Amino acid sequence: MTRWVYLGVAIGLEVLGTLSLRAMDGFAHPWWLLGVVVGYAGAFACVAQVLRAGMPVGVAYGIWAAVGVALTAVGGAVLFGDRLSWLIGAGIALVIGGVLAVELGARRSVR
Repeated sequence: MTRWVYLGVAIGLEVLGTLSLRAMDGFAHPWWLLGVVVGYAGAFACVAQVLRAGMPVGVAYGIWAAVGVALTAVGGAVLFGDRLSWLIGAGIALVIGGVLAVELGARRSVR
């Protein structure tokens, strides 16, 4: 269970870092740099704990990336007015579907 908590925190911190990077607007608002550094450093530290707890790297990275992409796209739309089209939604669904396939494949290979 601990590895899933760490993975969730890693995803949240990575999304925070990415949205903070967008909020910096280049270096027009440099105080957001704190969110970038804390977000990315914390995310990598949490993913390291996930891997240490025994989650396969392909599964951990896939879930981290897929959920991060989806949440960042939604966050960008909500916070910055970024466009979300049906094609973007379909792409996010394909990424999540691919991660599910990796997860299911990893579970089957263990058995």
